[in-house]
Amino acid sequence: MVAKSNKTLLKLAEDFPEKRFIAKNGADSKRLLLLGDNGEDLVVEVPTGVVLSLDNGKEIADLNADGETVVVAKGGAGGGPNNDFRSKKGETRSIRIDLKLLADVGLVGFPNAGKSTLLCSMSRAKPKVADYPFTTLRPHLGVTVFDDNRRITIADLPGLIEGAHMNIGMGHFFLKHVERTKVLLVVVDAQGFVLNRRSTFRTAFETIVLLNKELEMYKPELLDKPQVLLINKMDTECFNEKYEETLNLLKNCRESMDSIPEELQPNRLFDFKSIIPISASLGENIDTVKQTLRKIIDEENRIDKLPLQNKLNSHIDFHSKELSNTFIV
Repeated sequence: MVAKSNKTLLKLAEDFPEKRFIAKNGADSKRLLLLGDNGEDLVVEVPTGVVLSLDNGKEIADLNADGETVVVAKGGAGGGPNNDFRSKKGETRSIRIDLKLLADVGLVGFPNAGKSTLLCSMSRAKPKVADYPFTTLRPHLGVTVFDDNRRITIADLPGLIEGAHMNIGMGHFFLKHVERTKVLLVVVDAQGFVLNRRSTFRTAFETIVLLNKELEMYKPELLDKPQVLLINKMDTECFNEKYEETLNLLKNCRESMDSIPEELQPNRLFDFKSIIPISASLGENIDTVKQTLRKIIDEENRIDKLPLQNKLNSHIDFHSKELSNTFIV
């Protein structure tokens, strides 16, 4: 299989509706040709970003770059002295092709935190926006273009709920895409969140802690990624008080954990490089967010090229408020 940036899973399904890839067998030996030809290769083009795994879940390939290739199953050998001059059939394998988004930034948050509205403000993407949970049922990609034509891709992912690491709600459908992003952009509602009438109300601080826990439970390495926190809806009532309260709790995070049930407390805390108040609907501080993300991504790209011992420690910037305006085969 070979990764192609212009390929989609939909096109792959159209090309192979039976979901079977069958290469030719090797050729038998003949009177005038003692060594039979090996089976002809079958090259299957798949989208970049796919993970190929066996039925038992073992990954056999991770194709992230255009042109990367992997041999999934060996073809049939031609007839010869090693097989009594009779050709052999090729290998048979059942594999799963799972696409994970490749993006610079992944939006992380509970439903209705304003992630889709934020994506609209930062790019020309048009995801569905509404005032009820789970309006985003599948990932959306947007592209932020700067004046110098620098581009940053942003993935709006389905909202998390408590228990997502156990595949509750959108669960793994969301979390698998976070693995491929460079920066986690955590978005919370300053007014807090409640999923429905039967659910427990969570403050902004509690929301941050629960998001932290869900990512840690799913895959602790996700917390190695740079993180930026956006406290959204600065156009709503009493935002100043809610924002300051959340900042104070975050500055004394370990002490603030006393109000959180022990089973919901993460072992490793978010390490935000920046905390920014925004209004996604009014576009407040969106330029600050864009420039912050660009700076972090550029720094990460630079650090990736350095020896491990030269990597820099992260830091936190508190921004001042400006309140003026499967495919199984």
